[in-house]
Amino acid sequence: MSFTDRLVLWLHIGFAIFALGPVTIAVLSTPRYIRGGNPVIVGYLLRTTRIYTLVSLGVLVFGLVSAQQHKEFSKPWLTISMTLFVVALVLLVIIMRDQRRAVHALQLAVAQATPVATPGTAVRPAEGHSDAAEEAADNAEAAHDPGPKPAGTTAGAAHDAHHIASVERGRIATMGGVVALIYLVILVLMVWR
Repeated sequence: MSFTDRLVLWLHIGFAIFALGPVTIAVLSTPRYIRGGNPVIVGYLLRTTRIYTLVSLGVLVFGLVSAQQHKEFSKPWLTISMTLFVVALVLLVIIMRDQRRAVHALQLAVAQATPVATPGTAVRPAEGHSDAAEEAADNAEAAHDPGPKPAGTTAGAAHDAHHIASVERGRIATMGGVVALIYLVILVLMVWR
């Protein structure tokens, strides 16, 4: 094996390690932060997914160069691996779309659910306060609340945004698992060719 053959193989392996791992972790971490309602972290995970998906194209490019150098394009394991890799890339593009929708829905939910303090009303305490403080705030709010809110209000919009984020969370978790499984199958094909 010549120096260039080894270099291309090491670049292929390096891109696989340093691109596929982070993109998988970013995708599989996203549902947790959607459930937590954190649009900032989900936006960060979206950018991470986008960057490492682009970097992961290096795995495909150097894999194709290595296969051409070794004249292995006719091997079935290589065809299966390339096909699965392209399927994983398509799924990652769909996941990025879902992450973008989840970020938008979470931002909308946060904007709609932010209480505005007006004279004579109580503002709900932030998470992490004691149950007694929350109960006191609920009682004070109920005393000043004129009744149930109609369906088209901000509470309804916030609920709809949370529902959209929850749906996207399920889709991302499912497709992220499929992408991780595809990468595992490709790894097995590469090792046991």
